[in-house]
Amino acid sequence: MDTLRIAFAGKGGVGKTALSAAFIRLLSERFPDKKILAVDADPAVGLSTALGMEPPLTLDEVRVKIAESIDQGETADAVSLLSEARFHLEDCIAEKGPISFFAIGRPESAGCYCKVNAYLKQVLEAISGNYDFVVIDGEAGIEQINRRVMETVDRLVLVSDLSRKGLDVVRTIRSVAERLVACKEAGLILNRAFSDFDPAGADLPPVLAVIGDDPNQARLDAMGESVFNLPADSALLAGAGQALDAILAKAGA
Repeated sequence: MDTLRIAFAGKGGVGKTALSAAFIRLLSERFPDKKILAVDADPAVGLSTALGMEPPLTLDEVRVKIAESIDQGETADAVSLLSEARFHLEDCIAEKGPISFFAIGRPESAGCYCKVNAYLKQVLEAISGNYDFVVIDGEAGIEQINRRVMETVDRLVLVSDLSRKGLDVVRTIRSVAERLVACKEAGLILNRAFSDFDPAGADLPPVLAVIGDDPNQARLDAMGESVFNLPADSALLAGAGQALDAILAKAGA
């Protein structure tokens, strides 16, 4: 099976990170012999807590380290940046069972995240093929889609609650992704929703799962515990499992 790249996107606060972590947990349980790359591409840095994994360095810290070495003349040719990045990337990957995890981090300087996003794109292109599954918890909103950071994902999972703003963000991301991202398919997870919500006529992507309120997940969030502490019958895991089943079936996995 070729690498299956799954990226999560949506408005902030809709449960995108929790669902990314749930996918990673389920993949690690179902495919313990496969290699899984988990990527926290959100500067809000939430996937680390959700997985209970703390990388030694963030990707931005590695980027700055490489840039400083080039500025100081330690790396004569800037073309060697990518191979240098591969070497230093080992310093920022945490591992647990079949899961390898790294985080983009939060740049110290003010302003946009253009440099670290460009670096993230390079790193993903360089190493994602070494893994069976890649799960990316993307930045809230459309910035990384707009800048083609996740240009070659296979499945784009859009997450929203039932708020008008959340659903509007989903529509916008899908529209931008259709023009800028070589994505095979997009699907929608409706989180913290009532089960009889009918998305018909709402101009939304195909719905992968509808998940209601999950008190177990709310408790874990409040206590800062990882998704691996969720009971197997939790609403979040059940909905994530339904969505993952649909994605794996279409991918032939």
